[in-house]
Amino acid sequence: MTAPRDHRVLVPVDVLGGEAVPTTIVEAFASVPVALLAYREIPDQIGTDQARDQFGASARAELEELEDVFADAGCLDVSSRLVFTHDRLQTFERVALDAACDALLLLNPAPVLESVLVAVRGDVNLEYIADLLGVLLTGTDLEVTFFHVVDDEGDRERGADLLADAADALAAEGVDRDRIDTDLAVDGSPTREIIAAATEHDMLVVGESRPSVRRLVLRDRAKTLAGGTVDPVLVIRGEYLEGDANAEGADDH
Repeated sequence: MTAPRDHRVLVPVDVLGGEAVPTTIVEAFASVPVALLAYREIPDQIGTDQARDQFGASARAELEELEDVFADAGCLDVSSRLVFTHDRLQTFERVALDAACDALLLLNPAPVLESVLVAVRGDVNLEYIADLLGVLLTGTDLEVTFFHVVDDEGDRERGADLLADAADALAAEGVDRDRIDTDLAVDGSPTREIIAAATEHDMLVVGESRPSVRRLVLRDRAKTLAGGTVDPVLVIRGEYLEGDANAEGADDH
């Protein structure tokens, strides 16, 4: 087993828009440090100070209730902040940088959380993904399927080897091999195939596409995937997958 790394997951919640964190998600992420971002996207003509004066108290009350839910689930490391913003995507990215979050959770309903689909690209850091998943799976019975799409039959062996490496990396983190599966698709659109495969699972894990943090999270394939599935989507940020320590974040509005 590799030495444990520090991980932190950003969980944005539109607390004034009726969005909530499903109990299944709270329980599944109890072993991972969490940064709660209570946000509300406001029209350009309304100032952030004005919105805070008008809605800040009710938003803070909702955030405090959410903090209590995580605390009751045994999550011992929860930070939080409240933001009114004109651009939620820029805010997600800035807070992810500020809070040193290596992943971002896009909330969707999750009445049942038993299996996780992990979409694997050929150019990702498998050991880093395995380490994060190993921490996430602590204290759960979640099963994991690594999924990869290759262009044609000639790439089948390469794809199978990549999936085997991913499974080995997760097993090396102490996850029982009986909880790990692999699935390979041939000659299809990666996005379409991932969305189709995700329908058989309860949460999707994807890596942020290049150019890493310089592209606002959700404005690449992850956004399409999040819109195409009803599952929660955990996006592992490209900075961590690609080792890009010099990327610059966007300013909040």
